[in-house]
Amino acid sequence: MNMSRKQETGNRKRFGKIGVLAGGPSNEREISLKSGKAVHEALIGEGCDAILLDIKDDICDIIFRNAVDTAFIALHGRFGEDGTVQRMLEEMDVPYTGSGVEASRLALDKIASKDVFRKHGIPVPGYAVLENGGTGVKSVRSMKWPVVVKPQFEGSSIGLSIARDEESFIKAAKKAFRYGDKILVEEYIDGRELTVGILGDKALPVIEIVSRCGVYDYEAKYEDQATKYLVPAPIDENAARIAGELGERSHRALGCRSFSRVDMMLDKSGGLFVLEVNTIPGMTSRSLLPKAAGASGVSFGKLCVRLLEDAIDNFKPKRVSYHGSEEK
Repeated sequence: MNMSRKQETGNRKRFGKIGVLAGGPSNEREISLKSGKAVHEALIGEGCDAILLDIKDDICDIIFRNAVDTAFIALHGRFGEDGTVQRMLEEMDVPYTGSGVEASRLALDKIASKDVFRKHGIPVPGYAVLENGGTGVKSVRSMKWPVVVKPQFEGSSIGLSIARDEESFIKAAKKAFRYGDKILVEEYIDGRELTVGILGDKALPVIEIVSRCGVYDYEAKYEDQATKYLVPAPIDENAARIAGELGERSHRALGCRSFSRVDMMLDKSGGLFVLEVNTIPGMTSRSLLPKAAGASGVSFGKLCVRLLEDAIDNFKPKRVSYHGSEEK
């Protein structure tokens, strides 16, 4: 690692002790631990003073006990990605990476985010909301097969299924309802799956995802080595430009900051549809945001440092101590 002592000292001085927050109580715990380990190793390689923290108990106690100055959030799913951890860190006056409380909450909620996109004129697939107990069944039955069935809050495609008829839909709905009382039933877009990484609120090169079974589900993401990631995506310049613009608009519409990853579909007629925004996308060797950043000449280590720099720049201290009393 060719790093000057001046760079190393600068990183340690600016960020202080960095707590890489990983694990957590969500269904994405194991994925989060992998992201956290990769980020921690990258930060150490960049000369930062970083510690990997497996979040299981009270996060406030963990932050305080380890004297964390800056938090790098690598927690996926609920608790880490829904605004909960962000609110706790703000109450403790600890700078943290990524989006704030409200943007995090909106992005993880697939139903709320769809409503926001529609209000901002961002194209999304047709969808219906189904509540456990049957509410919304009529609107679902008016949709054409196949449909995509998703839990309201889960990430990493957990609980996602493609239903091609009523029998498979019943199974898909039962699967999705394991994760909450509401599910999203979405029009199936027959086309190419794209993702747009956002860094510094600007779009990175578009990536096309090619999965063996044609569905980018949990297995395709984390288990199938045959899944391909094409960067930059082999699409025409106009489609790439529009995808980048839609990514930036979606990021802004939810109030996100610093970085995110926007998933979308390109149908056979050239239409683009936004699926969702991930405010804490994966940060492993297979992850898409690091791949897009790498295509722009930003190494994984430099990407992690960049996100910390944004955290410091976005930080608005409240001058509140860990014990909740105002500091003089």
